[in-house]
Amino acid sequence: MDILIQILQLILSLSILVVLHELGHFIPAKLFKTRVDKFYLFFDPWFSVVKKKIGDTEYGIGWLPLGGYVKIAGMVDESMDLEELNAEPKPWEFRSKPAWQRLIIMLGGVTVNLILAAFIYAMLLWAHGERSIPMANAKYGFVADELATNIGIKTGDKILGYDHKHTFDEASAAVVKDLLLDNATSLQIERNGEKMDIAIPEKVYQDLIQAEGKKGFVHLAFPSDIDSVYPESPIAKAAKGGDKIIAINDTPINFFAEIGVVLRKNIGKDVSITLLRGADTIVTNAKIPETGKLSVSSRDLDKYFTVNEIHYNLLSAFPAGIHSAWVQLRDYVKQVRMMFNPRLKAYKQVGGFARITSLFPTTWNWTAFWMLTAFLSIMLAFLNVLPIPALDGGHALFTIYEMITGRKPSDKFLEYAQIVGMVFLFSLMIYANGNDFVRWASAHFIH
Repeated sequence: MDILIQILQLILSLSILVVLHELGHFIPAKLFKTRVDKFYLFFDPWFSVVKKKIGDTEYGIGWLPLGGYVKIAGMVDESMDLEELNAEPKPWEFRSKPAWQRLIIMLGGVTVNLILAAFIYAMLLWAHGERSIPMANAKYGFVADELATNIGIKTGDKILGYDHKHTFDEASAAVVKDLLLDNATSLQIERNGEKMDIAIPEKVYQDLIQAEGKKGFVHLAFPSDIDSVYPESPIAKAAKGGDKIIAINDTPINFFAEIGVVLRKNIGKDVSITLLRGADTIVTNAKIPETGKLSVSSRDLDKYFTVNEIHYNLLSAFPAGIHSAWVQLRDYVKQVRMMFNPRLKAYKQVGGFARITSLFPTTWNWTAFWMLTAFLSIMLAFLNVLPIPALDGGHALFTIYEMITGRKPSDKFLEYAQIVGMVFLFSLMIYANGNDFVRWASAHFIH
């Protein structure tokens, strides 16, 4: 049932994104009096689930949920229907339109995806506002996980910045993300009032990427009080909300994040867990599941820190939403850049539909759904604007070349370029989904 909920969220999210992306092509095509032969959600090789023709356009839903498309008359696209290109161009065909109109039609989908992402972020900010803990308020410092401990960081250290030029506004998981995306070489910390410089070797990032979340670096430190215990918790019978975890085996626990650090070293093992309940000490045993988690939640962070809250009205939410979309786009570009660093081997972590599905929560959460949909919209926009034949960016590149040189690429050249681009994209899709299969097989059959 958990997987089904994730799959349904993915299908709904992609359906929204695909329909709006294709509308981004469809609307300017219609405005420029270009005939659109088909408008489809999902692909329809051999047959479609449903279809209806209205005017010149056939609207439908295909059976293969890998995207969608609009088929614009007189354009070399993924349909590879080239019969009409052998005749003289008709006034309603794409190839008859001025280059600037064709460019607008081509970039319409990407534009809609960016606008959609900014709109979703704006609505989320309007509804929920923003809560953050300023780095200056991180009074307990940070918990050093295995990789951080190996390079000299200690639990309780306060983080000031990195590479002597960047500082952190917030104390959150973004600390690790920024270090990784910027490939930081040094971390500036404060320990017992003394400022120190810690070198970060590239091996740390290699291990973080290859571990896929099974190893950590630093986590915000706050007391190890339990707010609630979930039914699936291995200590559900012994612990309850209000307890404090003070030791696992012989390792003292002061901060909540230390629980995960110790548990990840004891996956599949039996451990003793010491709880403090008022003045009483309770010792219980538990076998640590493969997740490396106890399935207990911490108390709300405003119990320990001064939390900054920003509330937006409908008007002020829009510039904030645009800023959020820009930050997500910038960070995603950095992630893609990491794929081309052969030393980090981040390309091995490229995933397909299974990886994307796993990002969605196992229970239906509309806030999480819209956050992920906004991110996927940004991802779709960026990937589509890459100058690769068969993508919007490839078509736009050829059109820009025509506008600059005054020479239009031949239909035969565009046909071959489309084939090359499609082969590349299908190969990439096979590789990404193949990685998903290898990870699944490793988790289930290789020990």
